[in-house]
Amino acid sequence: MPAAAVRAGLAPTVTRAQPGGWIGVLRRVTTAVVFVPAFVWVVARAPGWVFAALVAATAAVALWELVRLLEQAAHPVHGRLALGLGVALTVSFEVAGREAGVVPALPTLGLTVAIAAVLVAPLWARRPPAVEPGALTLLAVLYVGWFLGHALLLHRLPTGDALVLLLVGVTWIGESAAWLVGSTLGRRPLAPRISPRKTVEGALAQFMTSPLTAVALAAWLLPAWTAAQAAAVGALLGVVGQLGDLAESAVKRSAGVKDASGLLPGHGGVLDRIDGLLFNVPTLYYAVRLGGLG
Repeated sequence: MPAAAVRAGLAPTVTRAQPGGWIGVLRRVTTAVVFVPAFVWVVARAPGWVFAALVAATAAVALWELVRLLEQAAHPVHGRLALGLGVALTVSFEVAGREAGVVPALPTLGLTVAIAAVLVAPLWARRPPAVEPGALTLLAVLYVGWFLGHALLLHRLPTGDALVLLLVGVTWIGESAAWLVGSTLGRRPLAPRISPRKTVEGALAQFMTSPLTAVALAAWLLPAWTAAQAAAVGALLGVVGQLGDLAESAVKRSAGVKDASGLLPGHGGVLDRIDGLLFNVPTLYYAVRLGGLG
């Protein structure tokens, strides 16, 4: 299928759908049972470097999936550069430590270096000079490397363990509610040109579930928060997380695929699993820092 047809949305979506019905539910539950306890241990019990290593590894896999999607759709991208710069940018948030300021200086320096490196990439690239490879490389670096790096800043806050667990709990429980309601009761498409299976009913379910989940988790993890503060944060994450989900769906739609990969049974790829988190991580970090919740 020509790349132009894919970009125009005329190419059929590659059928790599996850099994539906009870098989799909079983695979999702099994994956959650395996990974959730391990994740909680890494966040709350393991040494800090283990969480940093997990975030860096997640960034590496997500970047690999994104570059692979772009290349398969004949979108030119500096793949190795995107992977290297993206992971380095994520790690720079950890190296910055507890440096003062809302955004530490080292990640800002890293972002500046990444932009400069991408802009001069045509000097050693074998392909003719073009704007698109650099633009897509920067997209990958910023989308994954910069956004995900905020998880390391969030984890280093005084209540970082609790904030990370709240973030993941609200995001993933909200997404699960959207998937369950959308797949069973959904009738009205939310964004048919981007994600035909997402429905208005599913979006409302996530929006209503997220504040309730935040209130319940905050009562356990963050007792200093009021119910109103937790509900407001949950509502914010419920909206922003869905925007992140749709943003990744737009990328996959342009590439003509349904899932970023098949690494996580029932969930697709790592990028599919963290698409909402990529938007919600910086959202929660800045809400806490600027709203005085940390």
